[in-house]
Amino acid sequence: MEEIKTDVLVIGGGSGGLSVAAGAIQMGASVVLLEGHVMGGDCLNWGCVPSKALIASGKAAYAQSHASIYGVADVTPKVDYAAAKDHVADVIAQIAPLDSQERFEDMGVRVIREYGQFVSPSVVEAGAHRITARRVVIATGSSPLVPPIPGLEDVAWLTNETLFDLKEKPDHLLVIGGGPIGLEMAQAHVRLGCKVTVIEGMKALGRDDPEMAAFVLDNLRAESVEIAEDALAAHISQSGDTITVETKDGRSFSGSHLLMAVGRKSNVDTLNLEAAGIETTRTGIKVDDSMKTTNRKVYAIGDVAGGAQFTHVAGYHAGVIIRSALFGLPAKARTDHIPYATYTDPELAQIGPTEAEARKTYGDKLTVVRFDIEHNDRLIAERKAKGLVKAMVVKGRPVGVSIAGPHAGELINLWALAIANRLKMSAVAAMVAPYPTVGEINKRVAGAYFSPKLFDSPKVKMVVGLVQRWLP
Repeated sequence: MEEIKTDVLVIGGGSGGLSVAAGAIQMGASVVLLEGHVMGGDCLNWGCVPSKALIASGKAAYAQSHASIYGVADVTPKVDYAAAKDHVADVIAQIAPLDSQERFEDMGVRVIREYGQFVSPSVVEAGAHRITARRVVIATGSSPLVPPIPGLEDVAWLTNETLFDLKEKPDHLLVIGGGPIGLEMAQAHVRLGCKVTVIEGMKALGRDDPEMAAFVLDNLRAESVEIAEDALAAHISQSGDTITVETKDGRSFSGSHLLMAVGRKSNVDTLNLEAAGIETTRTGIKVDDSMKTTNRKVYAIGDVAGGAQFTHVAGYHAGVIIRSALFGLPAKARTDHIPYATYTDPELAQIGPTEAEARKTYGDKLTVVRFDIEHNDRLIAERKAKGLVKAMVVKGRPVGVSIAGPHAGELINLWALAIANRLKMSAVAAMVAPYPTVGEINKRVAGAYFSPKLFDSPKVKMVVGLVQRWLP
């Protein structure tokens, strides 16, 4: 067995692990990276990248059949589902070199294509290699959670890890799970000519602001996505090419294909964490706010740490621990400035608390600012001016923002900047946005916050009146 000593050992070649490896090697540390599956992890191969590529195919098909409002004749799109999947594969292939073994080896990282497991608090074995590291970073990510629903073991089912290999267009796709993954794929498949039924045990988009979620769900239903809520799957069966999902309340849904999209589970099973003295929780590895585990020489970042499961969070965690692992400086991860987006059409984006959460936390100190997207001239010109922005403001500073509408995932970026840097609404109001752009919406939200203070204030009107009387 080869004995290897290194400054930093990274377990997992997904977004977070690759960010740590790249940062550490470029700053002069020696780095070993373990990846037993595919480089790039879930995001590149089965998550963010392929799903957005398939969504783009669906948007192209939808645009062809909804062009008449622009003076262009509607046509029925001719969808080649297999070719759409080829488009997905090509997109992955274009991005893959950035995450490749060759690129990281060229940087100087020792890449070992094996899974790793702890044999002591500072030693990990991977295949024929025994690695001793000053610091270990666990970045093994997460996998689809498939609950033990009776009958599922006898049914052919898909997850996001197998969906993108499917080349035969589903006649009727059943989706168990009404979260972001389930709804994004549901809408994409409806637009590509499939019938789709979403089966959600509680409320679809249940973690989001109910008003915002309702706006998105109403639009999906208008596109013929069937969404059944409070429909807890109790039994699944298959007869020939037909799959049937029976729910606890007696409803029954049948289709040709089944996608399981009920959530994610942290990848910890093969790590032998007990040997390293690393504790876990129900959602993943136990970490403190510096991303350290109960073994102080081991960090856990991204999905495996059991918090928000987003690629950009893993990248953020990587930046936090670089400071600690390489320079020995204190570093803590925040959560209040982390945005997320659901890429349905219209999109849904959130940062910080929703209105209900903010009211519970801040009470009378909270001001909720509403701005209707229908007043944005650029979106009016594009016939897409429908949606809403809500900003939760405390003492002049935004603490949370909810957006439902076109480009919500882009619009939330400015609020992420403002909240991360604790800027006031006055900083957003001072911005000059080019006209006409969608980005003007954020400036208008800030304007809506200040308008009552300026235009409805008797004191302001009195001061203006006095000034006008005395001006030459």
